[in-house]
Amino acid sequence: HVLLVESFTWLGISCANKGKQNWFNIFTLFPFQSIEENEVYLPSDELWIYDMDSGLWTMHLMEGELPTSMSGSCGASINGKLYIFGGFDDKGYSNRLYYVNLRTKTGTYRWKKITNFKGQPPTPRDKLSCWVYKNRLIYFGGYGCRKHNELSDCFDVHDAFWEGQIFWGWHNDVHVFDTTTQTWSQPTIRGGDPPQPRAAHTCAVLGNKGYIFGGRVLQTRMNDLHCLNLDTWTWSGRINISGEKPRDRSWHTLTPIGDDRLFLFGGLSSDNVPLSDGWIHSIATNGWKQLTHLPKSRPRLWHTACLGQEGEVMVFGGSKDDLLFMDTGHCSDLLIFQTQPYSLLRLCLDCIGKNAALLENQIPCLPSKLLQEVLKKITFWAAMTHRQERKAETERQNQLHST
Repeated sequence: HVLLVESFTWLGISCANKGKQNWFNIFTLFPFQSIEENEVYLPSDELWIYDMDSGLWTMHLMEGELPTSMSGSCGASINGKLYIFGGFDDKGYSNRLYYVNLRTKTGTYRWKKITNFKGQPPTPRDKLSCWVYKNRLIYFGGYGCRKHNELSDCFDVHDAFWEGQIFWGWHNDVHVFDTTTQTWSQPTIRGGDPPQPRAAHTCAVLGNKGYIFGGRVLQTRMNDLHCLNLDTWTWSGRINISGEKPRDRSWHTLTPIGDDRLFLFGGLSSDNVPLSDGWIHSIATNGWKQLTHLPKSRPRLWHTACLGQEGEVMVFGGSKDDLLFMDTGHCSDLLIFQTQPYSLLRLCLDCIGKNAALLENQIPCLPSKLLQEVLKKITFWAAMTHRQERKAETERQNQLHST
């Protein structure tokens, strides 16, 4: 099942999360959108929080050392702190690292630029991905620039974009930031064939394995699956898949669901078609299964995704168009994919929330703790109904104006 929630517009940051919580963080930090045919970065001092239970958004102004407005940055959350690395802005590629404490008791969210780190950070880049494992941020790949003396086998030069002593291209190196010791390091890969250099791929963690799917290098988009053992630093090589598999793509998402499954959604195909298909990969069977009955009218690329409380995958933002040729389809809705049956309690809460008017005399009699949960669901479905009515009215007005 897919639930559509009308919301806001954003583009350009990928996120990985460690741990579960009942709210979903949306940051209009590095996104941009098209305004009157111009690409405009959105404000970098806004934090948007979506409450999964009530379905409501709240906006908070941020303070501190604000990052510059960028796209293609990589975000990851560990122990209540959101870290942002890399990206691209008007001055070029970045390798700066920032964090903000999301568990503040004062209600004030303050950015901090990490400058007192040890070790050597990755070279500047964007469109990379991150694994979160044992309080470490483990970055892979991305597109960026290197000086001539920094060229190595982990870098695939983009022939069309080089000048002087600076080269642009794709990476397949691995860098680790230890959030406890504030230290950068580059692990020694102990075996296996690494993936081809790439950007706009996606990463996910299951157990102690970091998985990579797809991405782009030069004019080629890929549909290969690899994993890296995050304890032994050994690559799997390209994983041979049983049966059918997703088509090649970039700018998609890969979300762990349960202990042994990965949920793949959307992206941009090798023939520049925005995709709306969803797939589940089972580690146990080493196979992909395509989901049926997904709305083909809602493709997404360069969106973000996270796991909800009961195995649902929440997809927000991105674009429905090929960004390279027609960047007019920035999305303003939240898609919720149900990947497993909901608990009986969840079904009951939803039923009461949808039928609150019929149960208005019985609801106040509920125990206080249960009543609080019911009130959140009532708010959720009331907000959903309001958004649907507003959307229908907008479509009706557009039809009247077109005739």
